[in-house]
Amino acid sequence: MSISNVIKSIQDIMRKDAGVDGDAQRLGQLSWLFFLKIFDAQEEQLELEQDNYRAPIPENYLWRNWAEDSQGITGDELMEFVNDDLFPTLKNLDANIKTNPRGFIVREAFSDAYNYMKNGTLLRQVINKLNEIDFTSAEERHLFGDIYEQILKDLQSAGNAGEFYTPRAVTRFIVEMIDPQLGESVFDPACGTGGFLACATDHIRTKYVKTAKHFQTLQGQISGVEKKQLPHLLCTTNMLLHGIEVPSNIRHSNTLNQPLSNWDSDKDIIITNPPFGGMEEDGIEKNFPSEMQTRETADLFLQLIVEVLKGGGRAAVVLPDGTLFGEGVKTKIKEMLLKECNLHTLVRLPNSVFAPYTSIKTNILFFDKGEPTEHVWYYEVALPEGVKAFNKTRPMKLEHFDACREWWGKRETGFAEREENRWAWKVSIDDIKARNYNLDIKNPHVEEQEVHDPDTLLKNYAQQQKEIQALRDQLKSILGEALGGRA
Repeated sequence: MSISNVIKSIQDIMRKDAGVDGDAQRLGQLSWLFFLKIFDAQEEQLELEQDNYRAPIPENYLWRNWAEDSQGITGDELMEFVNDDLFPTLKNLDANIKTNPRGFIVREAFSDAYNYMKNGTLLRQVINKLNEIDFTSAEERHLFGDIYEQILKDLQSAGNAGEFYTPRAVTRFIVEMIDPQLGESVFDPACGTGGFLACATDHIRTKYVKTAKHFQTLQGQISGVEKKQLPHLLCTTNMLLHGIEVPSNIRHSNTLNQPLSNWDSDKDIIITNPPFGGMEEDGIEKNFPSEMQTRETADLFLQLIVEVLKGGGRAAVVLPDGTLFGEGVKTKIKEMLLKECNLHTLVRLPNSVFAPYTSIKTNILFFDKGEPTEHVWYYEVALPEGVKAFNKTRPMKLEHFDACREWWGKRETGFAEREENRWAWKVSIDDIKARNYNLDIKNPHVEEQEVHDPDTLLKNYAQQQKEIQALRDQLKSILGEALGGRA
């Protein structure tokens, strides 16, 4: 049976259980089960590679010793073991991060995990289905990456935690353009389920890891922070799946919940899609300079990213149009960004990249810290010919960035090869200052085409209404900031 069919069968089984209510709980249930199975698969590999290897958790809690036997414990006995033995033990594991780092990871993963299922017979059926997947197989690990991505999309469709997922095409394009090197610290301050970090790990391993020593270097250069429990667990599992043996650098915390001055400027690379359109809890803004205090999440993250980057460090950040044209505090933040960093490239994405989850237009800001901006190159990624919008069944693909990748040029030459074309244009810092740091600059080479077809006009009208509502939400947030936080 294919992995996708296994996952579908598992979801069908869970729907029969009275304790599992909706896709969010199904994903939460799957998450800790996946974690333990993937963790144990990695344990088996480490046991083969290392002499005198000791299990980081008591051996009877390893997946193979309670879950692998299809005729093993089931029903009430299984529920009693999981609820009264497995969970309490792993939640309270005595594991020091220095002396038992993998045990520490298990304890952190289970700190807020929960067993939603109430029927031990159904839970045994789920476990038996999971055992049809071999996570020691490189091919199945690769296939599981696709399924993992689909699970996250399903969660979004349920209307829960849409910020967890950034389309793979966007993460891969960003990582390719940033090109993280072996030994460079790679940080995502809002890492969600770890899409950027997993992609960076694969990029470095494929291009730069040649020896066992290189592999150990890679193990320590990836880090991230995630505020919510479920995506944090998914991110930890994702890192295990991508070969990070001790993902202790994936912290469960609110990145913004400490003064900006407490951060060290020590990160070589930051790649992230911070939450936007939301407001932080009261008091978080006090962690930032008085003249740039706001509760708008994306604005706070942008300040933090500039602070945490080291001199010469480089970043790529996905941000909404509201950040580009916003005034007030947003203007001050953009002025700071352009003075402290070289915003060398701003890639404007099609408005349907994140469809159907949001119609808000987004952009990728690429910048290096240490030199002020002299000019900004804009590149508008066009929809492919014959496609009016991306959607769930026809998502954006990496190949849709091909023209931009060909145009990109070389960092070592300062992108001197770049030329203006239909989709690319350059704006000087003087022009940006004259616009009061409004970075929402339209493509001067493309004129609006007049359309008369009724069906097309109706579709355009519906899309415009969505965009207008999205802009209203952004403007409401901006207005709230201008009035002192009252929205």
